[in-house]
Amino acid sequence: MQFGLYVRNMGPQSTRATLLECARAAEQAGIDHLWVADHVAIPPDQAEGSGGRYLDPLATLAFLAAATTRIGLGSGVLVLPYRPPLATAKWVATIQELSGGRMLLGAGAGWMESEFRVVGVAREQRGAITDRTLEFLHRCFAADEVEEAGQRFLFLPRPQRPPIYVGGSGRAALRRAARFGEGWMPNASDPAKLEPAIRELRELFATAARREPEVVALTSLPLDQPEKAVDRARALAAVGVTALVHASRYGDDAAFARNAQTIAERIRPGLEQA
Repeated sequence: MQFGLYVRNMGPQSTRATLLECARAAEQAGIDHLWVADHVAIPPDQAEGSGGRYLDPLATLAFLAAATTRIGLGSGVLVLPYRPPLATAKWVATIQELSGGRMLLGAGAGWMESEFRVVGVAREQRGAITDRTLEFLHRCFAADEVEEAGQRFLFLPRPQRPPIYVGGSGRAALRRAARFGEGWMPNASDPAKLEPAIRELRELFATAARREPEVVALTSLPLDQPEKAVDRARALAAVGVTALVHASRYGDDAAFARNAQTIAERIRPGLEQA
């Protein structure tokens, strides 16, 4: 099982210095990947924990790509209806190119009504827009020349397409993952509730003659109780989770570094010994 960490691209922890220290600490500890969140317009009454301060996820990943050399860099998840498809494809290709192929594209349809209102997109169209954007991304990464709206254009640079992990819950997200992605990125707290969805996901991938899906689960491990954290990781692995991404409201880069060390020194070895 791989392990990732959410690095806070929001709130007081999203300063340049803190982001750099966190990314370097995670890479030094051997963490497999870092993930950032996506919000563009937080209402004042929903700003607890962030103060409404959010760095753009794609710009943040590009910044972290220059500060690291090995660790994977993920969007968890990028809300596709917020952005034009071609601009998104160009951002993704650029990060993938400049990072040396380390990008992980978590992508989803979004949920916050207020944000859809601000960006001028009908929330009820979010699923259709997400599907169109994912289809367009696949075409862009498949050939140097792409046609859209009757116009051919060059899509360069064209590195290898990053793996796509579709976020969200419910059958629509699972079907989208089987159609467009390498796997699924759910929120995970209860393995028993996750197991039926992973079983359905595997069936959808098998029907589409695709290899076994990856499941990159976002969770919060009780790192202050390593034995309990190992048990939870083991239970999630047993139902088909292939990677865990730990998210927490750490106070500073030192606290983040301690989380990375705990995962590297206590959780991963404990799971491997199970």
